[in-house]
Amino acid sequence: MTGSSDISRREFTKVAAVAAIAGSLDARMLSAVQRSSRRRWPGYADAMVIDALASPGPFNVPNRTGSPLTDVMLANARSSGITAVNVTVSGSGLGHAAFDTTFREFGYWERELTHHPDVLLKVQSVADLANAKETERLGLIYGFQDATMLEGDVSRLPLFHNHGVRVIQLTYNVRNKLGDGCLEPANAGLSRFGHAVVESMNDLGMLVDLSHCGQRTTADAIAASRLPVACTHSGCSAVYEHPRSKHDRELRVLADKGGVIGIYMMPFLNAEGPARIEHFLRHVEHAVQVCGEDHVGVGSDNSITATVADDAYRKTLYEFANERQRLGIGAPREHEVLFVEGLNRPRRMEIIADALLERGYSESRVEKIIGGNFARLFGEVWR
Repeated sequence: MTGSSDISRREFTKVAAVAAIAGSLDARMLSAVQRSSRRRWPGYADAMVIDALASPGPFNVPNRTGSPLTDVMLANARSSGITAVNVTVSGSGLGHAAFDTTFREFGYWERELTHHPDVLLKVQSVADLANAKETERLGLIYGFQDATMLEGDVSRLPLFHNHGVRVIQLTYNVRNKLGDGCLEPANAGLSRFGHAVVESMNDLGMLVDLSHCGQRTTADAIAASRLPVACTHSGCSAVYEHPRSKHDRELRVLADKGGVIGIYMMPFLNAEGPARIEHFLRHVEHAVQVCGEDHVGVGSDNSITATVADDAYRKTLYEFANERQRLGIGAPREHEVLFVEGLNRPRRMEIIADALLERGYSESRVEKIIGGNFARLFGEVWR
């Protein structure tokens, strides 16, 4: 932190001067001036800022890696102030297709890294995180959102580790060979193969991600792992019940073993209507109450570049959501805009930091939530 007490005095002087000039300024306007001043919190520039699921390119759209990153996307990545993101590099498909499409994803991101070394940096270690911060580049942490590309073969994990994969989500929304996803009504737990995968991931230093996993799979994997695990992008069922969110009992055990939950910016935060920043903050605050300040972060599940919710986007969204429903992988409410109002912009992590400070959170706690907790977790898991 740099000069936080001096900034506070300057803010007070500035607000007092405004009030003296305009004696009729009401409390609501004065509060707005204070909020405007506080958004210049200098700590954001110094903080390790990690979005535990995001992308510098398109996200939650079909063919998201069909085109190179644009100049606008790269500029937004550079200006976001985000140190690193867990970017999904897993492919999809049945049988060997998932293996093949995953390597096509590797090829896409390796080309982007090669073409834009001044903006992007591949992160495979905590030292790489520090390098991304120091050089003001966006770190890309390779992650999977499913494990179907293993095809029942645990010996493939070292191959993926050698290609830079550091995070693997055990299941997506449905069942695979490791266990049940969150949409499976049977709610079966971690399979014998799933146990073997967790053990091997621990040996290799790969982070076990349980975001889309079912309740029993989540509980079993937390118990089976020797190392802390994560739900990189999820929410709190106690705030709003949704299959993608986690119950308090899961969150407590996750935290007890040193894990972290990243709160997502999806339409799964509130009962109805567009999700807004206050809904997102309720999930953050509940997670802090249940888990403690050392075990909560952010996993937006969004692109860094803002989504333009025009007619073309909504048409594509409906078609995309309909296809996911047809395939049986779509969660409830995926037809709604897939972002949070007020956070749909590149500097969203700074907005979150400001909002938490406004709610009385200390600067040290805010630093943990916007990235410090995930940085600590990576340091404990990665080899």
